Amino acid sequence: MKRKYGNRKVTLDGHTFDSKREACRYGELKFLERAGQITDLELQPRFELIPKQRRDDGKPERACEYVADFRYTDVRTGQQVIEDTKGMRTRDYIVKRKLMLQVHGISVREV
Repeated sequence: MKRKYGNRKVTLDGHTFDSKREACRYGELKFLERAGQITDLELQPRFELIPKQRRDDGKPERACEYVADFRYTDVRTGQQVIEDTKGMRTRDYIVKRKLMLQVHGISVREV
């Protein structure tokens, strides 16, 4: 099946990634984790950007979430890193990246 942005799903270590680029980055991060340069590698961490709400007519509005590709701790700096592997920066992604900074004070690292 042809995907919208030309990427193909890839499975590595039992995890399915949205693109070859994301799977490669996972391999790099696993190497850095084994080398002791990063710790606590997590895939697909979720962040709530806007909580669920009720409209005036009583109908619910779902929460708005951002799902990053990776979260880990850089051992050298002690900082938590939220990372996204991007080939195409969609409007939705750009808005969510800005909301991450506004709501959570987190700058998303793009690779």
